[in-house]
Amino acid sequence: MPLLSSSPAHILIVDDDPRIRQMLTRYFEGEGYSVSTAADGAEMKSQLRQKAIDIILLDLSLPGGQDGLDLAREIRSQSDVPIMMLTGRDDVVDRIIGIEIGADDYIAKPFHLREVHARLKSILRRRQPSAPKAEVNEDRVIRFEGWTLNLSRRQLLASDGNDIELTTGEFDMLTAFLQNAGRVLTRDFLMDSTRGRQLEAFDRTIDAQIVRLRRKIEADARNPQLIKAVRGVGYIFTGKIDG
Repeated sequence: MPLLSSSPAHILIVDDDPRIRQMLTRYFEGEGYSVSTAADGAEMKSQLRQKAIDIILLDLSLPGGQDGLDLAREIRSQSDVPIMMLTGRDDVVDRIIGIEIGADDYIAKPFHLREVHARLKSILRRRQPSAPKAEVNEDRVIRFEGWTLNLSRRQLLASDGNDIELTTGEFDMLTAFLQNAGRVLTRDFLMDSTRGRQLEAFDRTIDAQIVRLRRKIEADARNPQLIKAVRGVGYIFTGKIDG
């Protein structure tokens, strides 16, 4: 959802530890954000029904039968609101699953509040359309294989005009591929392009994002024709850019 420049971003903190909720609330309210909290999935859903949320900080381990991965999957089936996973587990599989189901980032506990803030700002900044130039009224678009990617509106349209929801990471990755069509892109390049920084040497995060993106733009994700792997190097976009 687009952010309004005249109002602060609204953060929803979902964590069953009241100390963490209080710490994050105090910090982000002190930084000028609007903050709501939830201790479990039921409270989170209630908050989402009642309020316009710009980003969710979602704990991986939660009570009530649904953990953070379950809730992230449910959120992503209904909305493209950014999700930052908070995890006390150093489990690579959980991180990969989180990215596969559409989480925009993850951070392990214990964390530094400034790092959480920096990552959150990065996600929100990439969600915000570029400021329009006064002399240019037309949207910046890239057309490829019947698809239209609107860079100004951060929107992907299918050939039939349907709006295809992309997470922040998926949009940034597709943009990187289209702007570098025919060029082999390394995982490091894609990591920098989609997150604005170097995460840990965690190549499988990028692979998971590629899988999700292929499911949305390829006719057959198991036999991709647009985004192809280059063994030992990275990936290349081989589709035709129109005009």
